[in-house]
Amino acid sequence: MVAGRLPDRVEGSRLLLRRWVADDLELLAQTVEHNLEHLRPWMPWVASEPLPAKERLALLDGWERSWLDGGDVVMAILLDGEVVGSTGLHRRRGLHGLEIGYWVDCDHLGQGIAREAASMLTTAALSLEPISFVEIHHDKANVRSARVPERLGYDFLGESADTPDAPGEVGVDCAWRMSREAWRVS
Repeated sequence: MVAGRLPDRVEGSRLLLRRWVADDLELLAQTVEHNLEHLRPWMPWVASEPLPAKERLALLDGWERSWLDGGDVVMAILLDGEVVGSTGLHRRRGLHGLEIGYWVDCDHLGQGIAREAASMLTTAALSLEPISFVEIHHDKANVRSARVPERLGYDFLGESADTPDAPGEVGVDCAWRMSREAWRVS
């Protein structure tokens, strides 16, 4: 791994997280299309779906450039070789922090996939210098998403007013944080 670059692959006992790449164009399109109604309440980018192939390829190329330049990493979540969601580490929290985002395929809800992927990314992120904390943010109405940081033992930082970006949101951002020290103890 290049210094400053986020991991491109994280392997767990059950899941594999790996970067989305240009060769995944059709796979990503199919996965998103299958989950449009499931994601619509929570993901603002769904309003632009379905993307034409040329625009989706530009999106994948943008993710690639960002990762190569030391920015965000956006990853497929795979279970037994099947894509069951998407996740990522985002540099939205300054020099010492990263934010985890995730969504799970509608046919794989309730199987602990988001929690396991977030746990894997928490471990990976907190092994990097100078990262000392990881955060997860979600809209207050997204109760399913709130269970992930809660069950992983993240500290609840509180709520703040936010502009709703997707139809299911109420405009209250809930922030959770895990520090390197607390993750070692857990």
